[in-house]
Amino acid sequence: MEIHRFCFRAMGSPCEILLAGMDQNQTKGIYELARAEIERLEQRYSRYRPENLLSAINRVAQAGGSLEVDAETAALLDYAAVCYRESDGLFDITTGILRQVWRFPLDTLPEPATLTGLCARIGWDKVHWERPRLEFLQAGMELDFGGIVKEYAADRAAVLCLEAGIQHGLVNLGGDLRVIGPLPSGQPWRVGIRNPEQPAQMLGWIHLAEGAIATSGDYLRCQVIQGRRYGHLLNPKTGWPVWGLASVSVVAQNCLVAGSLSTIALLKGKRGVQWLAELSVPHLWIDSQGKRGGAGLLRSLL
Repeated sequence: MEIHRFCFRAMGSPCEILLAGMDQNQTKGIYELARAEIERLEQRYSRYRPENLLSAINRVAQAGGSLEVDAETAALLDYAAVCYRESDGLFDITTGILRQVWRFPLDTLPEPATLTGLCARIGWDKVHWERPRLEFLQAGMELDFGGIVKEYAADRAAVLCLEAGIQHGLVNLGGDLRVIGPLPSGQPWRVGIRNPEQPAQMLGWIHLAEGAIATSGDYLRCQVIQGRRYGHLLNPKTGWPVWGLASVSVVAQNCLVAGSLSTIALLKGKRGVQWLAELSVPHLWIDSQGKRGGAGLLRSLL
């Protein structure tokens, strides 16, 4: 049974959708349906599109005030609130204003006083959220759905493929991957995990017949200044990039959960190792010195 591979770019990343079990014309039509859903979500929630829904929300956030949101956005806000609580405030979608100073590649590091001023306008606790109304209690705020939407899009694309009759396939959005079903032979897919010290190389491979895997790391979007690597994941309490862990991969039933768990662990730094162990989810971590650890499916890569 032929596997059809469709490659494209979305959300700033190289992406692919692999589908099998139907003829080429049917498969292409289902891919286009999934691709359109990914594009719809990027159009709505990208921070780079000045006329989209997120920009409309952020205009209210900048001025201070409130607005009502649709059911899909409300569900994402509900999930963001859970992540904020479970991460002790480290996973915070109000960190958007930090992008004003952390633009990669960097010329110089931000001034500490600048970061202190920006952090005063960050905090989910400065937002009042009660469906369907979102209220910004302080002016000068900004939301960023970057830690949620790509993973949510992978899940949505996979669900649409399943509903269209696909039983064998996967969706890969820049390394955030959701399995639709096993290979036509019934065997699992082979998924590679990158080496953060040499991103062009793989640490090894795991096998997935269902569920999802997501990886968070500081090695793709980063800058080395005076011998120190500054990544794109930022601590909302200090405004500085997080340190301690270089890469975290998590396997979960859906990509949204896998992605948020890997991101929270990275935000926690070395404390993320114990946090993942307590959750008992399959995971792999690599710290900034190259030490590795993990559990479950990913332990075979150690």
